[in-house]
Amino acid sequence: MSVAQVEAVTESATAEDAPGGLTRDALRRMRRNPTAIVGVVLILLFVLVAVFAPLLAPYDPKFQRLDLIRPGQVPGPSSEFLLGLDALGRDELSRIIYGARYSLLIGVVSLTLGAAGGLLLGLLAGAFGGWVDSLIMRIVDIMLAVPGLLLAIGVAALLGPRLLSVMIAIAVVNIPIFARLLRGSMLAQRRSDYALAARSLGVTRGRVVLQHVFPNSLAPVIVQGTLALATAIIEAAGLAYLGLG
Repeated sequence: MSVAQVEAVTESATAEDAPGGLTRDALRRMRRNPTAIVGVVLILLFVLVAVFAPLLAPYDPKFQRLDLIRPGQVPGPSSEFLLGLDALGRDELSRIIYGARYSLLIGVVSLTLGAAGGLLLGLLAGAFGGWVDSLIMRIVDIMLAVPGLLLAIGVAALLGPRLLSVMIAIAVVNIPIFARLLRGSMLAQRRSDYALAARSLGVTRGRVVLQHVFPNSLAPVIVQGTLALATAIIEAAGLAYLGLG
């Protein structure tokens, strides 16, 4: 093979590994998967409803029509109220639309806080190892020994029934999950060939961890984050049902 052919093959491989090439490949794969397209459409619809809730809701979610409420009778769907009223005379459709905003807010904020705390603990455990790893993992084991919803109820009850309390409670539940996941991924990456090669070239331990091991360990964490977002919304609904939201 000539030098020109080697350079051509190298340039082709570089183009395929470029971020733009990976993005185009991901979009091409998604277009071939109808289920993925439907999922993306539903997610975009949910986000748009949450963002434009004031424009889409026909009424204020807190506005009450007590004159329409009768003892033992709640008005059902009608031309004026498409989904009817609740027991306090509030429009159900407006409350559902605004509820999408609060659900998305709680899910994103609680997931961000939980992921930040979990990544910090996982990074410390995976980078230092030894007694630091043992101490952090024992704390994580204690947190995982308590059922997630029960732990969230305890934290929310301790902080009081408000929106911030729900976010913190759900974040605390997610911290041990992200910590253990990142720690396990980093331990596997630390034994990889590229990490050993960097250490043999004299690269400091901190640079190997922060610039090589940590970025390559985030893939399973990102996947877990997409799954935890839906779980966070469900847990928030459970806390609200119990009067802690």
